[in-house]
Amino acid sequence: MPVSAIELNNISFFYNSHSILTEVNLKVEEQDFLAIIGPNGSGKTTLLKIILGILSQAQGTVRIFGKTPMEAAGLLGYVPQDTGLNKDFPISVQDVALMGRLGRRGRERRYTSEDRALARRVLEQVGMWEYRDRPIGKLSGGQRQRVLIARALTVEPKILLMDEPTAGVDTQFQTDLYDLLKELNATITIVVVSHDMSVLSGYINSVACLNRTLYYHESGEITDEVLHAAYQCPVDLIAHGGVPHRVLRKHDHEDS
Repeated sequence: MPVSAIELNNISFFYNSHSILTEVNLKVEEQDFLAIIGPNGSGKTTLLKIILGILSQAQGTVRIFGKTPMEAAGLLGYVPQDTGLNKDFPISVQDVALMGRLGRRGRERRYTSEDRALARRVLEQVGMWEYRDRPIGKLSGGQRQRVLIARALTVEPKILLMDEPTAGVDTQFQTDLYDLLKELNATITIVVVSHDMSVLSGYINSVACLNRTLYYHESGEITDEVLHAAYQCPVDLIAHGGVPHRVLRKHDHEDS
């Protein structure tokens, strides 16, 4: 019997006795392309970290292809937000990409020729091989995101998790990035946390609206009523590339 790529059952999480997530249930099937949206403080990053096994839920179970997050660590690639990167650290683009192989090396810390060939392949795939010797801190925000994606891909994951991958970059980069993700989605499952549906909605297969609890939709189309339940604010319907979809109007919440 086939198992889901990700299965969350009754996940709750507390921080200093404050409820962050409450009875979250979700199934993500293999090769799905899921967007998780919701306001700041709604628990989106926390949920990703629970899936990754970085945080432990207070209750509920997490299964990645039927395994615990610890057992499935080699199946997961993660692209965090770009906020914590030390831009002065003297490390090259190629070395950042190779970092994804560290978990495969065990006690053997030397990169093999196979590791280096894989790093080249994924850097070419994200359009960054020509920058391989450049310090990571000398890149633009969009270029750094491509390198972080390359690092995640060198894990050779079956699931790629991304936290706000287009924050602070221009619309053209967003479009290029999601074109790349759509190609990757032919072979891997993708989960993206985002606040901006204006470009993303043309690529995703399903949407989860998260605001401590979760509202899931098996298509990229979601209703005003459900968005209001998650955001407590109104939405507008607009078109991008000829495809109508919903985006948030300006409101009092800050999105993460």
